[in-house]
Amino acid sequence: MATKLIFSPLEKGITVDYETHRAFELSIAAGETRFATAAGEYRIAEDDGSYYVSSSVDGQEKFVASALSIQPAVPDLIVPPVLRRSIEDAIIEQRSFVLDGISYQVSVTNDMYTVRTEQTTQLVSLYEKPSWKHWLGTDGAGMDVVTRLMYGGRVSLIFGLVVMLIDVIIGTIMGGISGYFGGWVDMLIMRIVDIMICIPALPLYLIIGAVMDGLNVDPHIRVYVLIALLGFMDWPGTARMVRGQILSLREQEYMVAANALGLKTIRRIFRHLVPNVIPQLIVITTMGVGAVILTEAVLSFLGLGVKFPMASWGTILNAVNEAHVMINYLYVWIPAGMAILITVLGFNFVGDGLRDAFDPRTKR
Repeated sequence: MATKLIFSPLEKGITVDYETHRAFELSIAAGETRFATAAGEYRIAEDDGSYYVSSSVDGQEKFVASALSIQPAVPDLIVPPVLRRSIEDAIIEQRSFVLDGISYQVSVTNDMYTVRTEQTTQLVSLYEKPSWKHWLGTDGAGMDVVTRLMYGGRVSLIFGLVVMLIDVIIGTIMGGISGYFGGWVDMLIMRIVDIMICIPALPLYLIIGAVMDGLNVDPHIRVYVLIALLGFMDWPGTARMVRGQILSLREQEYMVAANALGLKTIRRIFRHLVPNVIPQLIVITTMGVGAVILTEAVLSFLGLGVKFPMASWGTILNAVNEAHVMINYLYVWIPAGMAILITVLGFNFVGDGLRDAFDPRTKR
């Protein structure tokens, strides 16, 4: 045989062993259209220089022997006989072809033929303008902006509240112990606070975010990690405030009475001292929530915070970081920016109001 034939399966699980290969070649050399092996009997049909071998039992084509090696671009994919014959004809005649209503383009580079098909996919609802169906339009992923704002607001608010809860719990415990006991305990805790304050928070957030990007951390787990990180980094300020309040309160008359009654230390701290610090803690918490929301929005805008498909107000802003989108699709990102602005201002106003309400010097 002058031309080397390449054997290709036409069904999954079909392999051409040596016995079948040899029996096929002998049949072709003898001009026969049938051959038999231990696996069964086969028939040979020639089509433009390619030999299609089918089973004599069910008539299904099992493999083809051809000078053309036609391989699919996707692994474990079998090129069906009908498509294979069309490809062979197109390569021989140097043309494109249409099969089952689908147009296939044939191109050649360095004696290697590539067959491609293009199917038009209509993407609906991308950057759709506001309407009765979508009150604030849709974003670049075709998602309703109002729905994303609602889900994003839930994530951003939970983010801020949980971070401040962690901050208050750790700060109150550390500050209360430091202020009440004083001495070497106060010295140790305050040095820890000084070390925590000296750690640059924003670069640390950026580094942790980049590490999670490199590790492809799940978006849900990523949120928990960021919440824990921000809560752990923010407690030193609360601890200093609580310590200062405890230092002044522990000399009051009711604390002298508590000492005289022999109350346990933990009861004196968390039953008589800490409750008197709660007004200041409420002010710090309400004003701190806005700052945490802003921090989360900045990290998400930089692509290091909450990740798609999860939504937060910062993630919505991150999705429009191209000038073309920011200029032409204002309805996508302005609502998220306004939500951040109004929420942060609201928490700050509440914090200012509570501070004035709890400050006896402002009462007349």
